[in-house]
Amino acid sequence: MSHDVDLVVPVKQLQLAKTRLRGAVDDGAGEPELHARLALALAHDTVAAVRAARRVRHLVVISSDPVVAAELGVVGVEVVPDGPVAGLNAAYEHGAALLRSRDPQCVVGALQADLPALRPAELDAAIGAALAVFAGGTARRAFCADADGTGTTFLLAAPGIPLAPRFGAGSAARHAADAEPLVGTWPGLRRDVDTGDDLRAATELGLGPNTRGVLTPCPVRPC
Repeated sequence: MSHDVDLVVPVKQLQLAKTRLRGAVDDGAGEPELHARLALALAHDTVAAVRAARRVRHLVVISSDPVVAAELGVVGVEVVPDGPVAGLNAAYEHGAALLRSRDPQCVVGALQADLPALRPAELDAAIGAALAVFAGGTARRAFCADADGTGTTFLLAAPGIPLAPRFGAGSAARHAADAEPLVGTWPGLRRDVDTGDDLRAATELGLGPNTRGVLTPCPVRPC
């Protein structure tokens, strides 16, 4: 199987990331250092799954957080600072532009950084489904909706096609305007983590080792 796709994963400043998760693992206390550890662990597990996927050729993480850059850099991940425009979609555009500057005909993808139950095989399967859509000519972009069906966890654009990310609340409907929804179970790929309930659902699927390590001394409790 070839390495078919180049992916962008943005990671916010850890102290500002995942604000709705604050306190989810310490009875609502929201201790800043623990919260930052959790946000970093989510990113670590997502990135590890991407790097183990057989159909991903290259990964670039977009982050200006020095801890993120250091932690991911140690394991060989390319981390690039945010561009001049702030925001999640701008980060995706920044990463996609970098990847396309290296290979204008690459298939470029955007993946959320909070997928701690993601399995490499799920990502490979979703990439395969998207490439089949592109080959069939029915669409030039494809996306994976989240578990609720309203958000987006994964977006791909065919060679030469702008990524055009529209992440955020209600993004699935916005992406569906010009992208094909991907059909597949892929529970880990669909389970992004924004709230304590999301974290419990991801725990039931099976967390990656970094997130599991943060939660082990402090089991998930109702928020």
